[in-house]
Amino acid sequence: MSNSGAPTGAGPGKLIVISGPSGAGKTSICKGLLAQLPDAAWSVSVTTRPPRSGEVSGESYMFVDREEFERRELAGEFLESAEYVGQRYGTPRLPIEEAMSRGRNIVAEIDVQGTIQVAARMPESIRIFVLPPNMESLRARLEGRSTEAGEQLARRLGQADGEIAVARDSGCYPYFVVNDVLETTIQEVRSIIAKEQQEP
Repeated sequence: MSNSGAPTGAGPGKLIVISGPSGAGKTSICKGLLAQLPDAAWSVSVTTRPPRSGEVSGESYMFVDREEFERRELAGEFLESAEYVGQRYGTPRLPIEEAMSRGRNIVAEIDVQGTIQVAARMPESIRIFVLPPNMESLRARLEGRSTEAGEQLARRLGQADGEIAVARDSGCYPYFVVNDVLETTIQEVRSIIAKEQQEP
């Protein structure tokens, strides 16, 4: 098996799950990991939410209607699936298993509900929850993103506290990192990955 996906050059491919409330910087961390880890791949999630400006189906997400999502879910095609702010999200199982079997690391952005499922089905995965420095910075990041309507912004902020509490109580996250300076956070996550891949 090729181990070229491992940052340390040792160990099989791993599923790296990045979670956190909206605005915590999950996507930026994932992009940083993909740029820095050799032979890492992105797990393209399936969602029923409409594309944001600039998003292309098949790159950040695969956009489908609810009927198609439910068909795939019933067929057992998802490693995990969840509903968040009224939309469905799912992680396709087969591409992850195939890539890991070839020794590649897979980076996935998954919410708390989904990560609890991943922890049960793939306990060898690396699961990291990203925290904002504080709730004021989280609000500023969401407002600065300008992709949320006022009502949805309020809903996301309202859910963030609860999501963090569930993440801590679930026991499925071995690692919590505070994303204050992005590059520092990416290096911290890389160190976690290296440590996990060195362990038997």
